[in-house]
Amino acid sequence: MQKFSQYLFTMICLFVAVASARSDDAELARDILEKSDQIRFPRESFQVDVNINTTAPDQPVDMHKFRVLSKGNENSVVMTTEPASERGQILLMKGRDLWIFMPSVSQPIRLSLSQRLTGQVANGDLARANFTGDYTPTILRTEVIDGEKYWVLELLGVDRSVTYHKVLFWVRQSNFWPYRAEFYSLSNRLLKTSRYENFEMTLGKLRPTRLVMEDALHKDEVSVLEYSGMKLRDLPDKIFTKDYLKKLEQ
Repeated sequence: MQKFSQYLFTMICLFVAVASARSDDAELARDILEKSDQIRFPRESFQVDVNINTTAPDQPVDMHKFRVLSKGNENSVVMTTEPASERGQILLMKGRDLWIFMPSVSQPIRLSLSQRLTGQVANGDLARANFTGDYTPTILRTEVIDGEKYWVLELLGVDRSVTYHKVLFWVRQSNFWPYRAEFYSLSNRLLKTSRYENFEMTLGKLRPTRLVMEDALHKDEVSVLEYSGMKLRDLPDKIFTKDYLKKLEQ
């Protein structure tokens, strides 16, 4: 009986130790993701202009320009400024609900975050500023690339409404810079990859100002996102309502 009690006590201690280690790992993964997200975009409400050039074989370069207004990770507006034929189209995101307003249509139309916006870029790539909140992170492994150590995070979507089912996300250990990401479908198929480039001092931090997104099957189909003019803005809640969309067009 005494041996059994000792065995039971040992097993309980092991269980507690394993549970504690898992909890610590989960907390570290969340901390890494949050700090990397803060490198990509500020916590405060902000405005940024995004130019997207998409190239594909035997196709003319497709050019789109957008202005993004973001408040937290729950509210954003994405306004198309070019091409002229699409000017006035506005995406509104509240939570993970997304609508598009078009001048020729009287009522906003519901869209999904995963639906393609242009080229390799999905609606959620512009409408959602950060991964935190949409994904549950775990540390999959560490890698050394060109002498730098990286965490490789596996991000699993909290539900089916997020932009991607799964994301593998490389974060530099020395400064939490995002390095690259792989985006997967619900069937675990690799959809596309991205690289974070051209870090510049913006709003007090070195942030990536270029994102290169490449189709996983057709690697010569590439969208390059260039971010510019990022600034903090006081954005009242009334901006992020369907009734306010027409005013934003003016």
